[in-house]
Amino acid sequence: MFVDGTVALDLRRRAGGRGAWIHPDASCLDKAERRRAFARALRVPGPLDTGTLRRGLEQLDHRVTGLGSSRTGLDNESRSTRHESAVKLKP
Repeated sequence: MFVDGTVALDLRRRAGGRGAWIHPDASCLDKAERRRAFARALRVPGPLDTGTLRRGLEQLDHRVTGLGSSRTGLDNESRSTRHESAVKLKP
């Protein structure tokens, strides 16, 4: 499935091939990128493009919290564990 090196969300968890899990939180994505976790988890050489993944997580976050709504009162840790997302290499 590694064609163009792009990592994409697989919210339905139906895409074939290897996958990885990530919390829908920018800090988790930043940490995974720093540690090169996607390349290791997906067993591919070289850098991967996570721009599509970042945009997808931002859209997912807007759907969960609603545009313009306040997150005060949400426990960020518990929210992220309930809403883990699968990622796959985009064909």
